[in-house]
Amino acid sequence: MNKISVITVLVGLIISFNTVAQKVSLVDGSVAPLKGEKKVNIQFDYDGMGVGSFADEKDYVAKKKKEYNEKEPGRGDTWEKSWIGDRKNRFEPQFVELFSKHSNLIVGNYPDAKYTLVFKTTFTEPGFNIYIARKNATINGVATIVETTSKKVIAEYRVNKAPGRTFGGQDYDSGTRVQEAYATAGKGLGKTIAGALKKIK
Repeated sequence: MNKISVITVLVGLIISFNTVAQKVSLVDGSVAPLKGEKKVNIQFDYDGMGVGSFADEKDYVAKKKKEYNEKEPGRGDTWEKSWIGDRKNRFEPQFVELFSKHSNLIVGNYPDAKYTLVFKTTFTEPGFNIYIARKNATINGVATIVETTSKKVIAEYRVNKAPGRTFGGQDYDSGTRVQEAYATAGKGLGKTIAGALKKIK
C-alpha cells in the first residue's frame, strides 16, 4: 500500500469516528412554568450509567483500574479517583456554565429555587485520541425539570450524542474529552429551552 493510500485510509478512520451530531428533544411536558424564573436548582445523577461497551459503569471502572494497576501499582487507584472526581471538578461546572450562558437562567446549588433541573447521564463514551486516529467522547442524558418541593415533573428532555473534543486535538486525557461533551450538552439544552421560552407569551 503506497503512502497516499495509507493517508486516505487514516483520514477515513478519523472522519468515521467524528461524524457525531447532538440531538436535544422534548419528550414530555412544557417549560412554560419557567417563564419569568431567574434561578433554577440543579442536580446530577449517574446511577445506572453505561460506559463504552459496558452496560454498567462499575464493570468498566473495575476493568480499567485492574489494567492500570497491573502496569503500575497504584495507578489504577489514582485513575479511579480522577474518574469520579472529574464529575464535580470538571464535568458539572462546564455543564452549568454553558447552560446558564445560553438559557438565560442561572442554574446552580439553589435548593430554595422553585424548580430543579435534574441531569441524569445515561451513557458515556470516553473516546480516544492516539497518534493516527481519534474518537470523540459523547454522552447521552435525560434532563428532567421538576418542582423542587413536590418533585412534580413539568418537562423532560432527552440529550443524545453530545460530542466532546477540543480544538487543536490536544485532548489525550479522557476527562478533557468528556468535559467538553458536558459543555456541549449544557449549551444545546440551554439553547433549546431558551428557544422554547421565547415562543411562550
